[in-house]
Amino acid sequence: MSENLERSESLDLCSDEELLTRFRQGQLDVFGSLVRRYERELYGYLRRYLGDDTLAEDVFQNTFVQVFQNIDKYQDGKPVRPWLYTIATNQAIDALRRAGRRQAVSLDQLRTTDANGELHSLLELMPSSAVDPFEQLEQEERRERVRASVDQLPEHLRLTVILAYYQGLKYREIADVLGIPVGTVKSRLHVALQKLQEAWRAGAAALE
Repeated sequence: MSENLERSESLDLCSDEELLTRFRQGQLDVFGSLVRRYERELYGYLRRYLGDDTLAEDVFQNTFVQVFQNIDKYQDGKPVRPWLYTIATNQAIDALRRAGRRQAVSLDQLRTTDANGELHSLLELMPSSAVDPFEQLEQEERRERVRASVDQLPEHLRLTVILAYYQGLKYREIADVLGIPVGTVKSRLHVALQKLQEAWRAGAAALE
């Protein structure tokens, strides 16, 4: 019992990369440690992206089935987190295609940084003509408008936004996940924010 506890604690101290390297070397019991380490994070990502708890659970399980079956494709020392996100994202996209569905995303909790490095939600970056933007009813109306705007973003922009603002992946990690240059990641986020702001202004004008 104590030996198992000590081994579990030892695995907790291992990096993701060390866990996968051990797994490739035949230490199959470390796989469960990796699954538990990423369960909350990856499942939360899939819930946001897919908008369906049951589908997210299926895709999460399929993700680690793919990891198990394709462990020989993992390069020792390669960052594990973006590799897992790549597999999870591809599994999610395939699941949506099979279901013939389009995911809906809420951005009222997303965070971004301004030129001074201060965090703001994307909701706060949307222009507002309200006298009191923090008034509860008006805030809810703004959230609904942001959701509607995000749902209209092209797939590649919406996915990049989720990875950056919800999951907090760095530009390089997003680039690895999506197989695109870092510069493309930055430009997609810039374009996405522009489109959200344009849709916001158009919606405000229509209401007037």
